[in-house]
Amino acid sequence: MEKSKIPDTTIEALTRNFFKESLDYGFKYEDYLKFVNSLLEYAIRNRNNGTGKEIETISSLRNSLTTPTLPIETKNLIIRAFNKESDTKLIDTWSLDKFGRYFLLSMTSSLDGNIEKIISSNNHHFGIITLKDETPIGVVAFLNCDKTHRKAELRKLIGVPEYRALGYGKEATRYWIEYGFKKLELKKIYLNTIDTNIHNIKINEKMGFKVEGILRDEAIVDGVSRDVLRMGLVRKE
Repeated sequence: MEKSKIPDTTIEALTRNFFKESLDYGFKYEDYLKFVNSLLEYAIRNRNNGTGKEIETISSLRNSLTTPTLPIETKNLIIRAFNKESDTKLIDTWSLDKFGRYFLLSMTSSLDGNIEKIISSNNHHFGIITLKDETPIGVVAFLNCDKTHRKAELRKLIGVPEYRALGYGKEATRYWIEYGFKKLELKKIYLNTIDTNIHNIKINEKMGFKVEGILRDEAIVDGVSRDVLRMGLVRKE
């Protein structure tokens, strides 16, 4: 039998996510048995129908940013330096909806999402994502930059709703990661998220991140205890 390539930590993350959602749906013990049997039958029927696509990583960018300075021009976007005078209001506005509310809110530290306090610290680095015509549509960031251990927390947000789900966030993130490795000389980039569903995990895995673990009941969001998923990317990987 072929050995699974999925890490145990990833399987645990997906299991915990499904279990919590199934409780809300009303699953009972016998429902789990039916689900497992159905899942196994479906997997057997479709075991040879894989796409065979290779996982995308940022390795293709290793030699593309020979001089990693801002602005960075990608295929469809530009990542320019953050301007405190003109861009603070942008981030503040983008952080108001349900997608942006967690952008500056750390799930594992005392970072409280106060934009004025965060941008005044040298421990955080921001880049503004624009279209080729310089229209701002989002922001990428490295928060809690640790110069001693050379690590930082990755954040990304497409703030303009009509530009979401078009691949812009992924495109900008790949170049921003390489900027972090080369310009900021980071050794490790990590992310913390309460979004533990399989789609979110797969997106991050395609950029080279690996599940490192689950912090159980780590954060209280809207009065409810939530798990926090930790994923990391080490430069040598």
